Amino acid sequence: MTSVDETRSGEAGATPAGDPTPPGGDVGTYPGYPAVDPAVYPGYPVPPYQAPEPDRLTRFVNRIQARAPRWLAPVAALGCMAGAVGYTLFADPTRSAPDAAPSCILKLTTGLDCPGCGGTRAFWYVLHGDLPAAARHHLLFVFALPFLLYLYVAWAGRQFFGWKLPQLEITPKTIGIFLAAWGVFSVLRNLPWAPFDAFYV
Repeated sequence: MTSVDETRSGEAGATPAGDPTPPGGDVGTYPGYPAVDPAVYPGYPVPPYQAPEPDRLTRFVNRIQARAPRWLAPVAALGCMAGAVGYTLFADPTRSAPDAAPSCILKLTTGLDCPGCGGTRAFWYVLHGDLPAAARHHLLFVFALPFLLYLYVAWAGRQFFGWKLPQLEITPKTIGIFLAAWGVFSVLRNLPWAPFDAFYV
């Protein structure tokens, strides 16, 4: 039976039998040398990819994640949402002065609405069931809120109870379209003509 080296030794430009160095001088799997492309030099083994060693912070986070119960992440997210609801109800942004902290730097310096201007007020109106007022303050926030809530319910239900609700497929294209729409909305709401001026807050 003919070995790979013996077969390759008879080819034009091939290395001699027993010589581990292919044309070009690269060495296949020897330490300190680059791996040989199997498409260029068939028969030479390519070492498996070795992932880099994670740093200390990554190892610490991985240990915490491995030991944490499945319900901890949904509960933590729910706590963050509860904090946002509590702050919005307590602060009542609809009655705050325009320059009250925290304020939008872009709004204070230029008078223009930034992409997030009106979001807290829209959330306050949503919590009080006034969807038209919420949409006037931030239309894109009101549009995205049901999808965000469904994503949380589907994820938390799977973690807690093993529910298998249909998952929303959020592709990079979907994210790009939403960000583009958000950018267009941010520009249109600053135009001083009807009907765009209705969304200026």
